[in-house]
Amino acid sequence: MREAVQADLASANSQSATDDTIPPGDSGVWVFIIADMCAFALFFVLFAAGRIAQPEVYEASRQQLDGAIGLANTLILLTSGAFMAQAVRAARKGNRAATLSGLGLALGVGLLFGITKAFEWSAKLNQGIGLTTNEFFTYYFVFTGIHFLHFVVGIGVLFALIARVRKFDLDTTQQRWIESGGAYWHMVDLLWIVLFAMLYLMRAA
Repeated sequence: MREAVQADLASANSQSATDDTIPPGDSGVWVFIIADMCAFALFFVLFAAGRIAQPEVYEASRQQLDGAIGLANTLILLTSGAFMAQAVRAARKGNRAATLSGLGLALGVGLLFGITKAFEWSAKLNQGIGLTTNEFFTYYFVFTGIHFLHFVVGIGVLFALIARVRKFDLDTTQQRWIESGGAYWHMVDLLWIVLFAMLYLMRAA
């Protein structure tokens, strides 16, 4: 009995040390996140170069974007990300009800982003602004489109996590799944924050 208790303590200490040195979630997810962020960094460099070359075009185009919608999208994703963080904390405590609540709220609030983004795109297209209008809007539609694909994948991940929490116990494996999903969803948040600043806020001239 004594040996079993000592083994449990050793395991707990080892897990604590691991938690302090290894990012939460699966290492493969973090490799993907880092690679994805590097790809977006290249996109941002290309955009910055274009803005330097054509400041008047970029600034005039920027002013045609609806900053209020951009801000709303930012607040939506940040709120959804906060609920995701709540779900991760609850999962670590083994609280199934709170985990499902956090995931459900993250999903419900997150879906609003898709609605507002579809509204914004349709408004631009109705104004005759499209992918080929100029270089700024080419970047705008490409970058926000790629981000939207990441968002759709994230929504799928949230649905999958809710299904797993309902089906399985919140053991270390399920906690790792939720942590990985949380890391991906926060990446979606972060990418949008950068896009919001770059496309909607930063003046070119």
